[in-house]
Amino acid sequence: TNIDIIVNQETPSHWDVTSTPTLLDLLVSLGSHNAKFLIPDLGAELSYSPGTMIFLSGKILQHSVPKWEKGERIALVHYMKDKVHDRLKVTRPAWTTQKDILGLAVRYT
Repeated sequence: TNIDIIVNQETPSHWDVTSTPTLLDLLVSLGSHNAKFLIPDLGAELSYSPGTMIFLSGKILQHSVPKWEKGERIALVHYMKDKVHDRLKVTRPAWTTQKDILGLAVRYT
């Protein structure tokens, strides 16, 4: 797995071509900025205020953080490269579903 720390840098529009598509990337926004997080494939412009956490399949959805007006931006980005599975000869995980996530907090009867 990888953790990148991005400080005061714009993030051009891109796909994470080396990531595992079924594992969601975790992006954590820190600092004092007023940045936006763009997902052009969905036509989405999200507020990316400090304290925001985004889970995203960066290999599938194009995303970016363009220049912001004021403040400092620190982003912690956690992801796993697809080659990790190849190297360790392990099966890639299946897609997470809403039921999987809710199952951690809610018991179904």
